[in-house]
Amino acid sequence: MKRVRLILHRTYCTATRVNLNHSFQISRLSKLGQINEARKCFDSLRFKAIGSWNSIVSGYFANGNPKEARKLFDEMPERNIVSWNGLVSGYIKNRMINEAREAFETMPERNVVSWTAMVKGYVQEGMVDEAEFLFWTMPEKNEVSWTVMFGGLIDDGRVDDARKLYDMMPVKDVVASTNMIGGLCREGRVDEAREIFDGMRDRNVVTWTSMITGYGQNNRVDVGRKLFEVMPEKKSEVTWTSMLLGYTLSGRVEEAEEFFESMPVKPVIACNAMIVGFGEQGEIEKARKVFDEMEERDNVTWKVMIKAYERKGFELEALDLFGEMQRDGVKPSFPSLISVLSVCGSLASLQHGREVHAHLVRCQFDVDVYVASVLMTMYVKCGELVKAKLVFDRFGSKDVIMWNSIISGYASHGLGEEALKVFNEMALSGTMPNKVTLIAILTACSYAGKVEEGIEIFESMESRFCVEPAVEHYSCTVDMLGRAGRIDEAMKVIESMTVKPDATVWGSLLGACRTHSRLDLAEVAAKKLFEIEPENAGPYVLLSSINASRGKWGNVAELRKTMRTKNVNKFPGSSWIEIEKKVHMFTRGGIRNHPEEEMISMVLEKTDGLLREAGYSPDCSNVLHDVDEEEKVDNLRCHSERLAVAYGLLKLPEGVPIRVIKNLRVCGDCHVAIKLISKVTEREIILRDANRFHHFKNGECSCRDYW
Repeated sequence: MKRVRLILHRTYCTATRVNLNHSFQISRLSKLGQINEARKCFDSLRFKAIGSWNSIVSGYFANGNPKEARKLFDEMPERNIVSWNGLVSGYIKNRMINEAREAFETMPERNVVSWTAMVKGYVQEGMVDEAEFLFWTMPEKNEVSWTVMFGGLIDDGRVDDARKLYDMMPVKDVVASTNMIGGLCREGRVDEAREIFDGMRDRNVVTWTSMITGYGQNNRVDVGRKLFEVMPEKKSEVTWTSMLLGYTLSGRVEEAEEFFESMPVKPVIACNAMIVGFGEQGEIEKARKVFDEMEERDNVTWKVMIKAYERKGFELEALDLFGEMQRDGVKPSFPSLISVLSVCGSLASLQHGREVHAHLVRCQFDVDVYVASVLMTMYVKCGELVKAKLVFDRFGSKDVIMWNSIISGYASHGLGEEALKVFNEMALSGTMPNKVTLIAILTACSYAGKVEEGIEIFESMESRFCVEPAVEHYSCTVDMLGRAGRIDEAMKVIESMTVKPDATVWGSLLGACRTHSRLDLAEVAAKKLFEIEPENAGPYVLLSSINASRGKWGNVAELRKTMRTKNVNKFPGSSWIEIEKKVHMFTRGGIRNHPEEEMISMVLEKTDGLLREAGYSPDCSNVLHDVDEEEKVDNLRCHSERLAVAYGLLKLPEGVPIRVIKNLRVCGDCHVAIKLISKVTEREIILRDANRFHHFKNGECSCRDYW
């Protein structure tokens, strides 16, 4: 009998070892994602112990197949509390909180692991109130239970409740104390966090880093640096990066740069922070140097570098970098696409803009109204108003930004009737116009000569739309009256303003005085502008233009002398055109170093001949120098917009519109010349200047010479 018992015991031990080995094998294969192999191993067992059942059920849950896991759980010949806990935890891992709670409620018995798993599940789903109710219902709690509930309150932003729970915790380990420090710092309660930090017996590198980060987040970088210097533990990459972020978040980029150079390892997040810091300070070369020296980059790196270029006006560089990003196979992020869209609009880079639009469609971002507004703005700035309207019409429910975008688009193209029609549709749709809407519609009325309609809208702003006129609305109204030659009325509007006139108001008046040769009021407006913006060359140039048109070269010389004395520099005029996804920029007379200088000169000679045959006579009043007529004519033909148009004629095939962008207002002579060029070459030319669009076709312009 004794021998039989010994044999049975040995057999049981052997079977147990075999099952333990198989359970381990099933778990191992499941963790590797080889659930089918794990199932084969399970099915091959002649005797399946409860541990093997638990392992295969857990394996299916871990591999995202809760249905098969539950099926096997129901087939188990016997279950223990580990089995039930595995079922609850498995559902929680698969974000099936209701099924987990149902299993929890049907458990024949529960232990602290069961309760803690359920609390953790609710915390993970953001259902902190349910987690808290369950936590206080628990018959017993262990250290893990307290930590899970505490972490849930911290993540939910309930710092006061977390602090109360922290004070009640029987054991405050390093993890809990570190979490409490982080939560308090995020709420700006740095001194309270420091009290906890100072009272800790044991601290690890994460604790020190959390406290240093807290000081950086709350603009107390110098205190954080002192803590950084006395830190006894070996500083991690995160610690160094946290200290660096403290400097960049506080805008102390010079100190950040010095600290960055001393870092033993420069992780991606630190490099990204420096690119952002340099970018915000306008130090684009330094930002690009950091970018180029990075051994590895993430999506954020590309995003922040593109954003830095976009924000500081380096549009060409932003487009080049976007192209490099695509060539490197980096999938652009949503913010990157939005930044590039903005750049495409600024440069009127239609081909790149279409590509970005395609990206947004593929990622299904184009269904967002914000994205729609950015797309519309891009198409409007590229002269594709029809495409912008198609994007607008796709949306049944439009927000005020979308309405503003399309009205502004019509305004910039001088389509006052269309702008007024959409403005009225907006009111019928139930969307109340805001300050920006009224600026857009007043601009549309100004550019289209809809003076009476514009005045009616301006005078009814407060009564109809509950919008008090701001300086921008006055500026639009002054511009509208000035363009129509009603200069004295414009001056009366300025005199009646309820807010102080700014540079835009006086600039609108001065521009109107130039158009209608009102030297008397021009000098008044210019004097005001000299006081408001003494370094702005615009008023000097406009006043010079008026004097030059009247042949008062002595006054022009005096104004130029004043500019030199006050170190006021005229912003250089430039124009650009996109050819085969590459943007080509021209300045006045700037083809001498162009690789295709000879060909461009030939096109200029040819068009000059055609213009002469068509009866073109240069308007030399646009030349602000007292030089001979031949030199004046040569000066006009080399204006940047004329050079860009010539390059378009050279490079673009017939039937393709020539799209040119100019950073300043197009001069009167170039406007006349380009009208004739469109006729004699039978080409459509779209010119966007600093104010608006000009669509030249068959010798006519969409602005009807009213700009």
